[in-house]
Amino acid sequence: MNRPGRTRTYFLSDAHLGASYITDRRGHEKRIVSFLDGIKDDACNLFLLGDILDYWFEYKTVVPRGYVRDEIGIEIVDTAQGGIPLEIDGVHFFVGHGDTFGRQPCSYMFLRELFHNRVLQKLYSAIHPRWTIPFAHGWSSHSRKGVGYFAEPKLTARARAAVEVQARLLSADDSLLRYIVIGHHHVALDEPINDHCRLVILGNWINRSTYAVFENNKLELKEFEL
Repeated sequence: MNRPGRTRTYFLSDAHLGASYITDRRGHEKRIVSFLDGIKDDACNLFLLGDILDYWFEYKTVVPRGYVRDEIGIEIVDTAQGGIPLEIDGVHFFVGHGDTFGRQPCSYMFLRELFHNRVLQKLYSAIHPRWTIPFAHGWSSHSRKGVGYFAEPKLTARARAAVEVQARLLSADDSLLRYIVIGHHHVALDEPINDHCRLVILGNWINRSTYAVFENNKLELKEFEL
């Protein structure tokens, strides 16, 4: 049951806290904390749709430095189907990070399978964190070079088509589906799929601080400003 005054559901993704390519990492963190502080009195649900941390690995006895000041009770969901169906205040949603939503390049899916392989994860955990953590941050920074990452991100025609095809398929399977909410692509987008369903891509918190809020049966894409 929602507490009195808490009527809003928030969605955000792709904050990439701790990323080495962010010049003012402390300021970046403070902006996100300021946003979370600002919604604490009216939020009944908060969905973090992936890439909140630029890198994280669950070692058994080692805690990576940074972003571990508090432990919070959250449920982590990771599915190869691209997301999960939800019902919020009687409204049907499909929410997910978006990296497996729609047809993806074979090279990306191969890497994703490697990263999720339990045997490889065990082997990786056996390497000292002084090597694995710098390696991971270096990989992340390198993957964003030369693609206009620090300019306003754009959704390629191929990626957009893949997302829209998957969205139409989902909507066709569930006539009650009203909102499909994903992240991953770093663009802020709100567009109709048909006369009863909308696709919302949340953007990111590096180029712009965009998020979505659901209240009174309506979902809106917004931008946070200090």
